[in-house]
Amino acid sequence: MARDVSDSTPIRSRGELTAWLESGCKPASEFRLGTEHEKILFYKNDLSPVPYGGRGASGQGGVGALLEGMASETGWERIEDGGALIGLYDPVEGGAISLEPGGQFELSGAPLDNIHQTARELDDHLRLAGLVADRHDIGFLGLGMSPKWSLEQTPVMPKSRYRIMTEYMPKVGSRGLDMMYRTATVQANLDFASEADMVRKLRVSIALQPLATALFANSPFTNGRPNGRLSERSEIWRDTDNHRAGMLPFVFEDGMGFERFVDYALQVPMYFVKRGDDYHDVTGADFRDLLAGRLAAMPGETATLSDWANHLSTIFPEVRLKKYLEMRGADVGSRDQILALPALFVGLLYDGGALDAAWDIVKNWSAEQRQALRDDVPTLGLAATVAGRSLREIGRETLAIAREGLRRRRRLDARGRDETIYLGLLEERIATGRSPARDWLDRFNGPWGGVVDPVFAEAAL
Repeated sequence: MARDVSDSTPIRSRGELTAWLESGCKPASEFRLGTEHEKILFYKNDLSPVPYGGRGASGQGGVGALLEGMASETGWERIEDGGALIGLYDPVEGGAISLEPGGQFELSGAPLDNIHQTARELDDHLRLAGLVADRHDIGFLGLGMSPKWSLEQTPVMPKSRYRIMTEYMPKVGSRGLDMMYRTATVQANLDFASEADMVRKLRVSIALQPLATALFANSPFTNGRPNGRLSERSEIWRDTDNHRAGMLPFVFEDGMGFERFVDYALQVPMYFVKRGDDYHDVTGADFRDLLAGRLAAMPGETATLSDWANHLSTIFPEVRLKKYLEMRGADVGSRDQILALPALFVGLLYDGGALDAAWDIVKNWSAEQRQALRDDVPTLGLAATVAGRSLREIGRETLAIAREGLRRRRRLDARGRDETIYLGLLEERIATGRSPARDWLDRFNGPWGGVVDPVFAEAAL
């Protein structure tokens, strides 16, 4: 999430929580797409991680200096936490730059009309961020997990919400700190027109997140060695905090709608309540107690819209519902990989015929089959199977549907090309059956001679 929401409008009822979600509905003519991606920072001269304050002995700036440079170049509004610059916000277009717990440098893209605009936004960001980063000998790594450093070697960013999460995570799963400090993702955010449209899109996209995981699998190394999986980032989520992650089987049950998602979210324990600039640790608390004004840790406080929005930002299923849908199943990768994720899901979800065809693929899968596929994909990738079919076969059919959906959208660039140009990378992966992780492993076992260091140059953004 780029920044915590600040809206002090009081809320008192479950119905108001539902209405907040429902307010995201908009006509198809106003549908937009947003793309977020995280980059792992490293110093080019020795491939070490980049701390917030830099390295005083060498004079190299750190994450804070990178943000200061971006603030000067962009003129975006500053986001601070305890006096530390932790992010930037574009008040005109709505994009933002933020920090993940281990210093992963995130662009949360503005809501845009088409993927050609996303490509321009991404290229402008990488150019400008690269210019600033070069002043400090900092590089950007496009992998789904930091390949070399231990958790102990990974820096910690000065963000209050992350301090609260860091203490809580080990109590609810074994991999939460790895998720926070060592992983990086690309995410696509898409709109819905109505409650029924939201439900259909949510069901299709949850069922197909394992396909996205397989196509984008790009985290095969941990602590300098192969970790035995193609997407260790995805594997980590299987034991991070299962109260707030996963495949949401209730989404496929009768009666699914905004109210049902609210009921689910209300059962997820809270992390914090933000008042002014202060984060109050309420880990494990029940949002319903805040709603009723009986939260033991904060006597007399009642819920606001910002509390609700911030609480939803601490729920991490494979697809998350807010005022839009967030696709969360993919590892970050190359520039083309970053652009391929919105292309896949825009093609599937923003065309009625494509959405119907995608639903036909997944509608008969049981909750057990969907879960088994999700569990197998981090290791097996496109070789995983569901309902008697290989994921590679399903991927071929799904990509053909997405291609037709994008073709019918007819969003053209200056050269007259539609958005199908961004699917080529994924179609190549289906043709070969190989994710980027398999290519990196071949190089590790071949020309790299069992050393992971070359990936910093070859996977640099």
